[in-house]
Amino acid sequence: MDARELKAAESAQDAIVVTGARVHNLKGVSVTIPRNRLTVVTGVSGSGKSSLAFDTLFAEGQRRYLESLPSYARQFLDQMDKPDVDSVTGLSPAISIEQHSSTPGPRSILATAAELHDYLRLLFGTLGVPRCHRCGKIVQATSAESVVERLLDSPDGTKLTILAPLKRRASRVPVAACVDAAAKAGFVRLRVDGEILPIEDVPADAAAATLEAVVDRLVVKPEVRRRVTDSIELALAQGGGSAVVLRARPGEAEVAENYSERNECTDCGIAFDVLTSASFSFNSPRGACPVCEGLGREAYFDEALVVPDDSLSLAKGAIRPWRRGPKRLVGAFNMMLRSVAAWQGVDMDTPWRDLPETVRHVILHGSGDEELVITKKVRGNVRRGKQVYEGVLPNLRRRLRESESESMVAVLRSFMSRRRCSACGGLRLRPEVLACRVPHPAEPGVNLADLLALSIADLRGWVQTLPLSPAQRVVAGNVVNGLKDRLDFLVNVGLGYLTGERESATLSGGEMQRIRLASQIGAGLSGVMYVLDEPTIGLHPHDNAMLVAMLRRLQARGNTLVVVEHDEAMIREADHVIDIGPGAGRHGGAVTFEGSFADLLKSRNSLTARFLTGVEKPCIPVRREPDGRWLAVRGAAVHNLRKVDAKFPLGCLAVVTGVSGSGKSSLVDDVLRENLQAYLAKPRRERAGFAFQGCAGIDGVEAVDKLIVIDKTPIGRSSRSNPLTYTGAFDTIRNLYAATPAAKARGYTASRFSFNVKGGRCEVCKGDGQIHLAMSFLPDVYVTCEQCGGRRYNKETLEVHYGGRTIADVLALTVSEAVEAFANVPRLARKLQTLEDVGLGYLQLGQPASTLSGGEAQRLQLSAELQRPPEEHTVYILDEPTTGLHFADVRRLLQILARLRDAGHTVIVIEHNPDVMRAADWIVDMGPGGGDAGGAVVASGPPEQVAKSKASLTAAYL
Repeated sequence: MDARELKAAESAQDAIVVTGARVHNLKGVSVTIPRNRLTVVTGVSGSGKSSLAFDTLFAEGQRRYLESLPSYARQFLDQMDKPDVDSVTGLSPAISIEQHSSTPGPRSILATAAELHDYLRLLFGTLGVPRCHRCGKIVQATSAESVVERLLDSPDGTKLTILAPLKRRASRVPVAACVDAAAKAGFVRLRVDGEILPIEDVPADAAAATLEAVVDRLVVKPEVRRRVTDSIELALAQGGGSAVVLRARPGEAEVAENYSERNECTDCGIAFDVLTSASFSFNSPRGACPVCEGLGREAYFDEALVVPDDSLSLAKGAIRPWRRGPKRLVGAFNMMLRSVAAWQGVDMDTPWRDLPETVRHVILHGSGDEELVITKKVRGNVRRGKQVYEGVLPNLRRRLRESESESMVAVLRSFMSRRRCSACGGLRLRPEVLACRVPHPAEPGVNLADLLALSIADLRGWVQTLPLSPAQRVVAGNVVNGLKDRLDFLVNVGLGYLTGERESATLSGGEMQRIRLASQIGAGLSGVMYVLDEPTIGLHPHDNAMLVAMLRRLQARGNTLVVVEHDEAMIREADHVIDIGPGAGRHGGAVTFEGSFADLLKSRNSLTARFLTGVEKPCIPVRREPDGRWLAVRGAAVHNLRKVDAKFPLGCLAVVTGVSGSGKSSLVDDVLRENLQAYLAKPRRERAGFAFQGCAGIDGVEAVDKLIVIDKTPIGRSSRSNPLTYTGAFDTIRNLYAATPAAKARGYTASRFSFNVKGGRCEVCKGDGQIHLAMSFLPDVYVTCEQCGGRRYNKETLEVHYGGRTIADVLALTVSEAVEAFANVPRLARKLQTLEDVGLGYLQLGQPASTLSGGEAQRLQLSAELQRPPEEHTVYILDEPTTGLHFADVRRLLQILARLRDAGHTVIVIEHNPDVMRAADWIVDMGPGGGDAGGAVVASGPPEQVAKSKASLTAAYL
C-alpha cells in the first residue's frame, strides 16, 4: 500500500499500529500494518523481523487475550513479561504458525496433526460395518421383532426351521451336558453338525462341533405371525441371545441364517462392544492395540544388544546383561551357562559366533519343556538338580516385569530396542477395530489403517468417489464434506505426497507449518491476525503459487496476515512490505522501508530492494568442471524412487532439486547417506563386497574418507546447550576467567564458571536463568529467575571480570560483538569468526540451542565443521541450508560452500533456492511430480544444460 492509502487506513482504524517497539535489537520501531491484508516482513537474518512479528505483535496479542481470561487462569500471568513497546493499537486476536516448535510425540501422526483423524473416526463410527476379526462375518445386533419381520417377508410356502444354538465350534462345553439341558427344556430334536436327529439318537459321547435345539418347523403363511414370534423369542432365550433359522424359499435350496440380540459373531461366539468414533482412536484405551498401547511399536530385548560382540566366548562374557549386577548374581548366571554348555557339549571358551545356531538359540530362548542338570550355589553349598533352563531373553523379560528398582529397570531397558508391534503389525489399533470396514465400489471395503496408509492425494480421490445413500448422507454428509475440505487444503499447500500415517516427528518444519496453516483455513476463523514464519520453506518455486492462493483464501475471510519471509515470489505478492535492517544484531533493528512492493523497488535504503532490482547480485562462485570422479547411485528403489540412477561429481557442489515429494530426500538421505554411513563405519579391510541397501549399488565410495550430514535436526533439547558450548568455545572462555588474578585469589577453577555444575551457578534456577511453571490449562511458562535476574550465576562468581565483563555479560554478547571483544585471543577469535562467516553474527552466545530455528541449527553445525582442519576427502550433505536466509545471507552461504568445495571436498545440497541452483556445478532434478508422480531423475548436468530441459519444472527458474 502507498503512503496515502496507509494513512487513510490508519485514520479509519483499519490498521494495526505499532509505536516504539524495543524488543531485543529493535530500535524504537514504529510501523503500520493494514488490516485484512497480506504484509511481508523481510530483512537479513538477525535484523529483527521475528522480534517485530512474533515477540512484539503476536506476544502482545496473546498477552491481551490471556488477560481476558478468568482470574483462575491468570494466576501466573503477573510474572509474564510485556513486550517492550510504547503502544500497539488495532490489534486482533493473534495466532502464530511457526516452523520452530516442540518435537511432536510418538502418538502424533500427520492425520492427527491435520485433524483428518477426527473426521475419519466419525466416518467409521457412522458408516463402518463391524466384522468379526476371526472369520470376517458381519457383526450386527438384531431384535426379535426385526427377525420376525424379515422371515415373514418371505414368499408363502417358504419352509422355516428355527433353532436355538447350544454349542458353537469354539465352545468347549461337553455334548452330553448340552443334550441333557435340551431334554430338560422339553426339546425332542437336535441339529448335530448340520444333521437333525431325535434327541434320543444323539450319542452321549458324540464329539460334535455345533449343536442346536429344534424349536419349531413351519411354513410361511399369513396366519403364522404369532407362532413365528413365539418361536424366535424362545430360540433367542434358549440360545443365550442367538438364533439360527434354516430358510428354504419355494424352489430354492435351504440357507442357514444367524441372528443375535448382541453384538457378537454368531459363528465364533465372540462378543463385541458397540463401536463408536472413540473406538477408532489409537490414543484411547477403547481403540488402542493392547500390546503397544497405540504406539505401533513395542520394546523387546534385542539379541544384538544382549550379545554386542560375537567374538567373545561365554567364559569371557558374551552375554552382556549377565555380566552386570551383584557379584553373587553374576556368579549364578555363569554357573547356569556352564551347565547349559556341558548339556549341549560345547566349550565355554568357544567364540559366540562359532557356536552352532541350535546352541545359541537354546542359550538365548531356553530349553523349552526339556530338563537338564543345572549347578547352583545355595547358601554357600553347590547343589545339582534337574530343571528347565529359562533362557537369557525370558530371564530378562521376567526380571523387567518383577523388578521394583528404577536403576535395575534402567539397566535392563538399555538392552532393548523398538520394533513394529507383533500384535497389530504397526497399525496401532485393536483387531476388532481394524475388522470394521467402510464399503466402497472400488474394493470390498477398507479399514481405517488402509486409509491412513494412502497419500493425501489418493485419500482425497477415495473420499470423492465414496457413494452415500440418502440415509447415509443425513448422518455422514457433513463429515464427508469436512474431510474433503481438509484434504483439499493439504493438497493445495503441496502436501499431497505425504501419507496420513506419517509420524509428525519425521516431518520437516516447513511441512508441519503448512499442516497447521491448512488446519487454520479449515477452522474458518475471521477477524484474526495470523503471524507466519517462512511458509515457503520446503517448497519448490513451482509450488509457491498454490501457497499464495491459500494465504489469499485465509485473508479473504477477513483475516490479517503478517508473514516473515525472504522468498522473492512471496514478497512480490505482498500488499504491504516492511524491510528491517540494515544489518543484523546491533546493526539492524530499524525499518529501512515500509510500503507497497512497487515503492520497494524504488527504495535506495533497502538491501532487499537492491537485490530485487539487480543492483546487488548473489556473487555466484566460479564453477568447477567434474574431473571424471563420481559417486554413482544405481537402481535406487526406496519409497517412491523407481530404480533411479543418479551420479554426483566428486570435488564439486551438487544440488538436488525437485518439487515437494519428488524423491529428493529418499535419494540423498535414505539411499546415499545411509549407505555411506554404514560403509564408512566398517573397517577398511571389511568394506569389500559391502551389501548396499535400497539400491543396486553405489560406485565411487572407495574415494570417500568421511561423511558429514548437516541437517535441521535440533542440536539441543534444553537451555544448557548454546552456540558457545556446541562449538567448544565456552571451554576457552571459562579458562580465560579461571586465569584472572581475582579467580586465582579465590581458588576458582574453570568449572566455577560453568552453569551446569554446583559452585558458581545460581542454585535457585540451577543455572537456567529461568523458572519453569507448569500450567495445566495453557502451554508451560518460563519466567526469569528472581534470584539471579536471569544471569545464571551467583553473586560471588559475577564478581570476577575479564576485559571488564562478567561471565554472564559474555553470554549476553552477540557473536559479532564477541569477535571484537576477543580479537586478542586468536584461538577463540577463529571459532567466533566462523560463526560470523555463516551468518550467525546476530545470535547471542548464550542463546539456548533449543530456541534456534532449523536453518540456524544447520548453520551452527556448518560453522563447527569449518573449524576442523580439512585432512580427508569429506562428503558434506546439507538439507535446505538457505532456510531463514535473506538474499545477502545466501550470498555468504555460497561463499562458505565454495570454500568447502575448493578444499577438495564434495558438497551435496538439497535445495529450492534459485541462487543456489544457479551456483551449482551439477544439478540432479527429481520429478516430474510428487509422490507416485515423482521418483525419477528428469534432468541432470550443469545448470545451463538443465535449464534447456522441457521435462523439468526447475528449468524455468534457472
